[in-house]
Amino acid sequence: MAEPHAPTVLPLYLQVAAALRDDLTQRRIPPGTRLPSERSLVHRFHVNRQTVRSALRLLRDERLVVTERRGTFAATPAAPAPGEGPALAPGLREFPCGAGRAGGVTEATLAWEAAPPGTAEQLGLLPGEPSLVHRHRVVAADGTPERLAVSRFSRHALAEVPELARYRRSDARSGRPDMRLLYHWMHRAGLRLTRRESIGVHVPAAAACLTVHRVVYDQHGHVLEVTDLRFAPESAPLTYEFTG
Repeated sequence: MAEPHAPTVLPLYLQVAAALRDDLTQRRIPPGTRLPSERSLVHRFHVNRQTVRSALRLLRDERLVVTERRGTFAATPAAPAPGEGPALAPGLREFPCGAGRAGGVTEATLAWEAAPPGTAEQLGLLPGEPSLVHRHRVVAADGTPERLAVSRFSRHALAEVPELARYRRSDARSGRPDMRLLYHWMHRAGLRLTRRESIGVHVPAAAACLTVHRVVYDQHGHVLEVTDLRFAPESAPLTYEFTG
């Protein structure tokens, strides 16, 4: 099984993309506004033109900017496509912690935030560097919490999987995120997956619970996803499978 790599210095084009992404998401460059020219960006970041172009290409892939004959502009928020973010049947919510029991309720949210120090290092993120976080909660019909999962994605996963990268946009993270096809997206991006899980029992003062720490790697040993799950003792057993 491949071992995770030590964190490396962020490539220059990703550094440029991160700075511009921050300008765009924080509205320092408002929607519809033209970005500085490539020449201006070369001088601002002290990089070559190809590095700037690679950064802008990434931002275009994330639909944060659009390029026209007149230049590159901050994208305007698009209305959700018809049928996007469907309400899913409980039995179809395999990612990340399986379906709840009949009559239960599944809640999912996406956020963009920094990971705890240990997890950030595992994901190859710089201290304080934000990334995509998926929270998934299953509540029984009587309101009893059954399962909680917090999944954090690495910089490498966001760079390699276009369907994940689009969630950098705050407007894409609203609504009901549908992550059922996560591993299909990863396979389609050419990633072969290896899953490693550590299972333990947590006994707080209130009640015991089963805990699972899941790490998913690609064929090169890059960490793609780290998920921490908590199961109530009386909840249904977890059945979870995928192949690389």
